[in-house]
Amino acid sequence: MASANSFFDDMRNKPEVIDPPHNEEMMDIGESVNDPAQNALKPNVTVSSSVRELLECPVCLNAMYPPIHQCSNGHTLCSGCKPRVHNRCPTCRHELGNIRCLALEKIAASLELPCKYQSFGCIGIYPYYSKLKHEAQCSFRPYNCPYAGSECTVIGDIPFLVAHLKDDHKVDMHNGSTFNHRYVKSNPHEVENATWMLTVFSCFGQYFCLHFEAFQLGMAPVYIAFLRFMGDDNDAKNYSYSLEVGGNGRKMIWQGVPRSIRDSHRKVRDSFDGLIIQRNMALFFSGGDRKELKLRVTGRIWKEQ
Repeated sequence: MASANSFFDDMRNKPEVIDPPHNEEMMDIGESVNDPAQNALKPNVTVSSSVRELLECPVCLNAMYPPIHQCSNGHTLCSGCKPRVHNRCPTCRHELGNIRCLALEKIAASLELPCKYQSFGCIGIYPYYSKLKHEAQCSFRPYNCPYAGSECTVIGDIPFLVAHLKDDHKVDMHNGSTFNHRYVKSNPHEVENATWMLTVFSCFGQYFCLHFEAFQLGMAPVYIAFLRFMGDDNDAKNYSYSLEVGGNGRKMIWQGVPRSIRDSHRKVRDSFDGLIIQRNMALFFSGGDRKELKLRVTGRIWKEQ
């Protein structure tokens, strides 16, 4: 039979992120959520490590938010972990009951902390109960690697990710706002094994990712090409792009707005927000005996006035 210690060790290895409280008075930080200037240089923002440790749940190791529970001996626990430990204190094994640690909740309400993305440039200082809400929308939060051909977990700012794509993923880099790419595949029937293709373009002082891949749309294999903007959605809306593919006197044209890399590659692809080409049409465009895929995709990027 497993010991109590091994049980709580297992709980620590399976952290659960607890949502912040939904108390409007605590959570509402108005329009200043992404305005660090309004939240910088506030007094009394130094928080000792001992205070931070008091607000750390001993099971999931996340910050605690009301209701914060305690046992009769004063040991605390977050509300998310209480049912997971079967109402037993993980420190002393006494029954937890329904005692709230109001003193610790009030201490937390008095604290102001720097954004966790301070190292990425955010200078804001936020109340304890508003900090998570800000961080979920912070414009300085790092981006995920936009490479779709692997489960890459690298994060960083845009200059770092551009270098990462070039050096680690060996992605083709191009300067300019127009492109003309040819995609060739000897066996177009192997949709499930199709390779993701990514090209990065630099223009207008920004970076854009051109994706091309095959996937299943219901029972039908299709090809899709779409553009993503390496930056936030608000900036992405300042640009437009067009894609064109054709052959044998026919052509298909797509025009749209690039999606921010805040949206995952899969989310963009599964929303069909791009140029979609049915396999039969792709083979028709390829010409020849229709046994080899030879698609030429051209396009351009422009900045809206």
